[in-house]
Amino acid sequence: MPDKIHEYRGRAIVVRYDAKRCIHAAECVNRLSAVFDTSRRRWVEPDEAPANRVAEVILSCPTGALHFERLDGGPAEALPERNAVTLAANGPLYVRGNVEIKSGDGRVLLKDTRAALCRCGTSKRRPLCDNSHLAIDFEAAGARRERLSAEPPSGAAAPVLTVNMESNGPLYLEGPFELYQDDAGPATHHRDAALCRCGGSGDKPFCDGTHRSINFTAA
Repeated sequence: MPDKIHEYRGRAIVVRYDAKRCIHAAECVNRLSAVFDTSRRRWVEPDEAPANRVAEVILSCPTGALHFERLDGGPAEALPERNAVTLAANGPLYVRGNVEIKSGDGRVLLKDTRAALCRCGTSKRRPLCDNSHLAIDFEAAGARRERLSAEPPSGAAAPVLTVNMESNGPLYLEGPFELYQDDAGPATHHRDAALCRCGGSGDKPFCDGTHRSINFTAA
């Protein structure tokens, strides 16, 4: 699933960028414009801020388009302590945690700590979001930004959250996760759930079988 990765090397940190996973959430640009500036030809300049700050901002990228490697002995990206799913208003599912995405035949397509998953049903890069929801004016309740747990850290990595793509059907999440559905409400806790990826469910984010009546097709 990974495409060509662009590499931006600094003295203390290397920034890696997968352009096809970027949906311009703009966390990097808004939080650290000295390093991330799309008006420049080389839009990432890692040496324009301390490596710890660059790493911190990269971890705010909800899609996993940005990752880093420390060259100065600083801490590498660790597995999150909780699995979390945030419903983006009129947009994708932001998944964060110990995430493993599998195809319908059980092949592992992606292992990562962050991903944006399509829930409008029209992405050309399913299960990943490619911003197709903007072109079709997809509407679905959710939070304006990715939300993270406010609970104190446990000190242990989250168990694996497997995202299984059911052929012509939902995303079946296998494992424990916290679900954030708006900007203010508390998380609800789940273990295993079928989430809509056709865009038509009347019980979003959960699947209600609408994919069958609308003849949704997705490998």
